[in-house]
Amino acid sequence: MATLSTASVRFGSSLKQLLRSDPVTRRNSSVKVLSMDWARNGFPSLRSFRFRVCCAAKPETIEKVCDIVKKQLALPEGSVVTPDSKFSALGADSLDTVEIVMGLEEEFGISVEEESSQNITTVQEAADLIEKLVQKKADA
Repeated sequence: MATLSTASVRFGSSLKQLLRSDPVTRRNSSVKVLSMDWARNGFPSLRSFRFRVCCAAKPETIEKVCDIVKKQLALPEGSVVTPDSKFSALGADSLDTVEIVMGLEEEFGISVEEESSQNITTVQEAADLIEKLVQKKADA
């Protein structure tokens, strides 16, 4: 019996542009990663099929989160904070992380559950969670 190998298909900026141009998804959506695994014969394998879409937060949200992190951690002027920056790498301890989350709640008018706040380790994760909570609040 032959073994099936998988190949990963990645869609990049062209899919992002398609999503941004679609009137249904025009709300500043962007795709961070889209990957699919296909079996050797070109058909999806039930055993290895994976489909994952990660939506990135709006640039404005990421910028606000970076500003709050810089302020909360009293980082020197000119410090670089990117979406991939980990709070721990910036010198934050658990109390700093709690204070960052409190600052984000105040800035965006949301409430972050304790369970969710414990899973936030990077600026991008914080921004994605904020987008999710803001959208949930708007839908309610």
